[in-house]
Amino acid sequence: MFKLFKIIAKAGEPTTKYPFAPFPVSPGFRGKPELNARQCIACAACTQSCPAGALTMQTDSRAGRREWALNLGRCIFCGRCEEVCPTRAIQLTQEFELAVACKDDLIQRASFRLENCACCGKPFAPLKEVHHVMDLLRQSGLNLDEHLRELYAACPECKRKRTIERDALTRSPQEERA
Repeated sequence: MFKLFKIIAKAGEPTTKYPFAPFPVSPGFRGKPELNARQCIACAACTQSCPAGALTMQTDSRAGRREWALNLGRCIFCGRCEEVCPTRAIQLTQEFELAVACKDDLIQRASFRLENCACCGKPFAPLKEVHHVMDLLRQSGLNLDEHLRELYAACPECKRKRTIERDALTRSPQEERA
C-alpha cells in the first residue's frame, strides 16, 4: 500500500485545477472574436467570409445606420473574419469560457452611421468606409480635389449618371455620327 502512495506522489497531479485556477492556453489559440467598433469601417468583408454565418450586417437606409452582429452561438472560431478585416478591427482573443444563461447574451452588436450621397442625399455607404477609402487614396499620392472628393462621396447611381453626362460632353462630333 505504501508503495502505491509513493508512486502516486512521484507522478504528480494528473489533472489541472481548471475551475479554481485559470486554464493556460497555448499561443495562437483561437478564442472568442472581439470587435473594436472604433476601428471597424463596416465594409462587411468579415460577414462575407464567415463560413458559419455567425456574422451578419444589415443596412437600414431610412434610419441611415448599418447594424453589425456576431452570434457567438454559431461561431466556429475559424479566424477567417480576423484574416479578411482590412483594418484589423476584429481579433480572436484567448477567452473561451462563453457559458451564458440567456441565448441573447451570445450576440454582440455594433451600429455604424451611413454617409449621405453628395448629389441626391440618400445614404449609401458607411461613413467610416468612405473616409477610409479617401485616406488610402491620399496616401497613395492622389490629389483629391473637390471634384474627386464629391465623386467618391456619391452613390453608385449618381456616379453612373455623372459618368454618362461627362462622356456625352467630351465626345467629339465625329464619334457621335459613328
